[in-house]
Amino acid sequence: MIAPIYAIGDIHGQLGQLEIALSRIEKDGGDNAQIVFLGDYIDRGAQSREVIDLLIEGLANGRNWVCLLGNHDRMFSMFMEEYPRHDSQFLIGYHWLHQRIGGIETLRSYGVEVTEGDRLFQVHKRARAAIPSNHIEFLRNRPYFHQVGELLFVHAGIRPGLGMESQSKDDLIWIRGEFLNDSRTHPWLVVHGHTPAQTAEHKGNRVNLDSGAGEGRDITAAVFEGRTCWKLTDQGRAPLKPAILPEQTT
Repeated sequence: MIAPIYAIGDIHGQLGQLEIALSRIEKDGGDNAQIVFLGDYIDRGAQSREVIDLLIEGLANGRNWVCLLGNHDRMFSMFMEEYPRHDSQFLIGYHWLHQRIGGIETLRSYGVEVTEGDRLFQVHKRARAAIPSNHIEFLRNRPYFHQVGELLFVHAGIRPGLGMESQSKDDLIWIRGEFLNDSRTHPWLVVHGHTPAQTAEHKGNRVNLDSGAGEGRDITAAVFEGRTCWKLTDQGRAPLKPAILPEQTT
């Protein structure tokens, strides 16, 4: 019998939705279920601080959890360095405190308000004073991927055709088009988030669990037994079957 492994898609500061996802997993697999969180714990939602508190507490209590790094998580940790940085993968004109990104909401969850006329150094100083150091250490220590048998868990995806030793960290948390549009078989079934969809979707060679929590939709929890997977609902498991069969590589 293949041991089940659970995964939770992007959270984006939605504590209530995260608690629902965790309760569904516990109902299906018990309180020691192996769970992989796919990153993007913060931004946009109102409770980023509380989400990180929950994850830190779970790990400290010995829960069988793997918490991967998402691009939003890296943005936060980069901003919190002694000299704040913005991610090089941003489009020109964007940064973590841009209104569309969500950093303002994350800082607000720690009691740090960003107001019109603020200078970057002022916001950075207030953030460094308010945000617990263990939260920043948590983010800085997140792995970029987790592989179990035929399953590869990663925030955004992979560069098709490359082994994991050749993958760039930027791709693992930022890639979209080159990965999403490639229908060939990968060495693993890639389980990812990062690109919001209306609901979880199985594309044959990959499973996307970002169901749009950053846009106010529900967080998705799923369970995998080998390459077979189900979405977890209040009624139990619902099969998540491939909508597209992958092309076989030659």
